[in-house]
Amino acid sequence: MRKRFIATAAVAALVAYFSLWPVDIAPTGWTPAALAESTAATRGSLSAIERLGLQEGTGPEGISLDASGRIYAGFLDGRVVRFSPDGRHVELLAQTQGRPWGTFASADGRSILVADAVKGLLKIEAGHIATLATQAQGVPFKLTDDVVQGASGKIYFSDASSKFGIDKMMSDVFEHGANGRLMQYDPVSKGVSVLMSGLHVANGVALGPDERYVLVSETLSYRVWRYWLKGEKAGQKEVFIDNLPGFPDNISFNGRDGFWLALYAPRDPLLDALLPYPALLKAAYRIPQVIQPKAKKVAHVLKLDLNGVVQADLQDDRPEAYAPITSVREFNGTLYFGSIEYPSVGQMRLPRNLSEHPHTREATP
Repeated sequence: MRKRFIATAAVAALVAYFSLWPVDIAPTGWTPAALAESTAATRGSLSAIERLGLQEGTGPEGISLDASGRIYAGFLDGRVVRFSPDGRHVELLAQTQGRPWGTFASADGRSILVADAVKGLLKIEAGHIATLATQAQGVPFKLTDDVVQGASGKIYFSDASSKFGIDKMMSDVFEHGANGRLMQYDPVSKGVSVLMSGLHVANGVALGPDERYVLVSETLSYRVWRYWLKGEKAGQKEVFIDNLPGFPDNISFNGRDGFWLALYAPRDPLLDALLPYPALLKAAYRIPQVIQPKAKKVAHVLKLDLNGVVQADLQDDRPEAYAPITSVREFNGTLYFGSIEYPSVGQMRLPRNLSEHPHTREATP
């Protein structure tokens, strides 16, 4: 009888904990669209990815390349490094003392912009680190994510969350709060303008042809937005692609006919089922993080044309896959990959049927 009483009391305590214990999130609840079948014209494998700079550092999350094909990346320990094109040589450029995520190298490699999740928007030149911005409109950055610079000199970058920092990244997943922003930094005035706010984790950023628009991934809404910078639609936004099969991460323009989008992980049916119910999200959030379900590791990238239509779907779901992929860039017929967790940069020759240069008509503003 005593054992039964103790067991009942323990269950009651657990129920009370998962139902009533205060948490620092305020879930809004939303219902994602049912996952659609892939309509990609080309499907392929990422099993041929080679590892460059293996064990030089962990988590080269957002990579970039200069005109010579040298590779730039930031590691978990705060280092920003430059790899030779073959990955055999690595050079330390700076130590941010934060967590460098997105990088953007100038054509000659003399200047590297860094979206540091902890330190904000940074610029590295000759080993010197300059802080360009740490807040916008009086609201500090909490999770500076990705960055790109156009020929105009203007810099576009994202702050994944203005509420939760790097130590509480999962909080935004459960809250689905509108805490992300897309911003522009003007190197002349040194001012920051907020182009879009209210994003559910603002992630990868890419400029379109002729800087007519900028794209930003909205990770927790499974979509990518287009914000027009020029033309009749200047200042307006529209969905570029929606209802993605995974969590969109960094995105990059290939310089001619489209974009490459990294998907961090596939959508989780259980999470999708919980999303409409704030009370259940709170209960799930109270589960200790060490035993919370983990995202499935699948290497996955999409090739999108200039209108956001999926042209290619490349995946690798093997246990030994290079995953998760958080950034992908195309350079001279080769794809390069970054990962927030993997201890190397990835490299793979572009499949022949994707290396042709088809003409793609683009929507105009």
